[in-house]
Amino acid sequence: MFIRNAWYVGSWSHEIGGETLLSRKILGETLLFYRAESGAAVVLRDRCGHRFAPLSKGRREGDGVRCMYHGLLFNPEGRCIEEPGRKSGVSPHTSVRRYPTVERYKQIWVWMGDPDLADPALIPDCHFQDDPAWASIPAYIHYKADYRLILDNLMDFSHLTFVHATTLGGSASIATTTPKIEKLKNGARLTRWYLGEPEIAPYLRGFNTFDGPVDRWHVYELDIRGNVFTMDSGSAPAGTGAPEGHRAPAAMQFRATQIVTPEDGDNSHFFWTYAHNFNITDATFTRTLADRITQGFEEDRLMIEAQQAVIDVSGDDQMGYIRADNALTILRRMIDERIDGERSIIGA
Repeated sequence: MFIRNAWYVGSWSHEIGGETLLSRKILGETLLFYRAESGAAVVLRDRCGHRFAPLSKGRREGDGVRCMYHGLLFNPEGRCIEEPGRKSGVSPHTSVRRYPTVERYKQIWVWMGDPDLADPALIPDCHFQDDPAWASIPAYIHYKADYRLILDNLMDFSHLTFVHATTLGGSASIATTTPKIEKLKNGARLTRWYLGEPEIAPYLRGFNTFDGPVDRWHVYELDIRGNVFTMDSGSAPAGTGAPEGHRAPAAMQFRATQIVTPEDGDNSHFFWTYAHNFNITDATFTRTLADRITQGFEEDRLMIEAQQAVIDVSGDDQMGYIRADNALTILRRMIDERIDGERSIIGA
């Protein structure tokens, strides 16, 4: 069901701090997020090793967490270091699992597989989220849907014409444009150009940095290690050389990051930002832009959750496939192969 040997985003950095004990389920496992006194992020299994009470119902004590059922105290390594009523040491089999954790790009990344393979260099590049030359707002959406349906949505932008006709889309040409698809080692890259569009996309109206026809683009990648989607998108005055790599001063450029972390087989966490490199000191502009993107993502959520509801009662009925499904088919196959590979190693 899931690739386990990967870094998954478990929370935004701002979600934990002080005395906060954040409980969040990832890949079917309930985890506890908190900060040690040093400020370092800590992720433990949210389950006391004694009677399985949630540690998130406990309290912070120094660097550790005390279970408020029978009082066992755990350090940031997950080791039980105090057992009330016992004069020395602690009982065996009381410690809890600690997960390799890295804080980067304003996010807490958690390794869910073999801890010996947890190399921080494998975290995909999401630096636009904290690059001072770009501005964005960290955001989150919870989906009642299989994470793979969300990835399908990200790999097929033809839906922008229909789902987002008055928000993110606004052009019939998006659905009729055949993207360039490149298979990568850990995912795929898609490139879409819509040249000479008569007007700017609906979500950018009122923000225009230029008038007249538009050359618009979406160049995006999806990395199956942690389901990390990154996109270079924007709009430039038509004919100013954007397809050849020249971005005119008036071009409106964006860098989107959308990360899909499975909660379990039926629910998903969706972490996203939509960074821009113009008007970066205008907090009102950044907030308004994020609100408009949120409106579009809510359209996605409603459609995907409705799709999930139909799938749930469809039994063994098979979906049809159309030309627009080429990229998502490649990604689905890659995910299945990676999962099968992990299973074969475990079974060896």
